[in-house]
Amino acid sequence: MRETKIDQDGVQIHARVDGVDHRLAPTVVFANSLGTTLNLWQKIIPLLPEGLRLIRYDLRGHGQSDIPAAPYTMGQMVSDAEAVCDAFDVKDAMFVGLSVGGMIAQGLAVKRPDLIRALVLSNTAAKIGNPKLWQDRIDAVLAQGMAPLSDSIMQRWFGRSFYGTPDMAPRKAMVEACNPIGYTGVCAAIAGTDFYTPTSGLRIPTLGIAGGQDAATPADLVRETVDLIPGSQFKVMSHCGHLPCAEDPIGYAEILSEFMENTGHV
Repeated sequence: MRETKIDQDGVQIHARVDGVDHRLAPTVVFANSLGTTLNLWQKIIPLLPEGLRLIRYDLRGHGQSDIPAAPYTMGQMVSDAEAVCDAFDVKDAMFVGLSVGGMIAQGLAVKRPDLIRALVLSNTAAKIGNPKLWQDRIDAVLAQGMAPLSDSIMQRWFGRSFYGTPDMAPRKAMVEACNPIGYTGVCAAIAGTDFYTPTSGLRIPTLGIAGGQDAATPADLVRETVDLIPGSQFKVMSHCGHLPCAEDPIGYAEILSEFMENTGHV
């Protein structure tokens, strides 16, 4: 394991490498969701095939990354991911993006096709919500902070069997610890993004993963986006919500591992 900070136009992005820390190792890059840190992926890391280089990072405004003034743009978010990949000399990686991380994945695949050979678009879409929804969220967070809103976020995120369990507690704490400036900055980036046209031009192996109980990005929305890419695959984890890697890490890791095998990544 190695942790580092990467400078992207004066913003320090916190990144971590697990597994084989070598540029020639087959690489998987993970981008997490709004309101979470790179620890979102912690439970699936040990369940993935051996021999991989596994790179995670905190979005700007989240975790141990810097918190620049809001709002942020999706262009900045994509450039952050690009800087992380370039810092580790990434080529032909599999990029796994969840929620806004999946939007970043789409943008990066269009901008830098040399970096990505396969995509996993998890609980995401080419366009999520609408500007009013996100402005209402921004206004509420700036007025109240994160804690009063965390339970409603948990209800959108998790399936019925996971909501309210002890395993949910650290996820709730993660959201409540998120800086309101960083959170609302990323909300603004999501609000301004519509990737339907650029994503429809992608021609790389793609897997979509949806949660059958996801109230944030319902399965039909994920499927609609994944279907823009010819030859894509689609899986629904029927018992999960918006963060299936947290709810069912074993099942999620199995889906990822199968896709890696099918695409020759392992």
